[in-house]
Amino acid sequence: MKEKNNIHLIWGILLLLAGIGVFFRIPQVMPKLEQIQYFSSGLIFIRFCFYLIGALLVAGGGKKVIAFFQKPKKDM
Repeated sequence: MKEKNNIHLIWGILLLLAGIGVFFRIPQVMPKLEQIQYFSSGLIFIRFCFYLIGALLVAGGGKKVIAFFQKPKKDM
């Protein structure tokens, strides 16, 4: 039986926290990006990308945390 590595749990928690941080940071950053003329035409795409990054971080971190606490399957 393989021992579970605590580093995977810590990494999963850090990914979760980073994803949550992205969701809280987006409303603060978007008004600053609106002021920059170069980014003004693609704000919808930029906002979508930020939310996608946040969702992927939360999903990846959640997957690692859940996998850490699940019972290992018996090898046949």
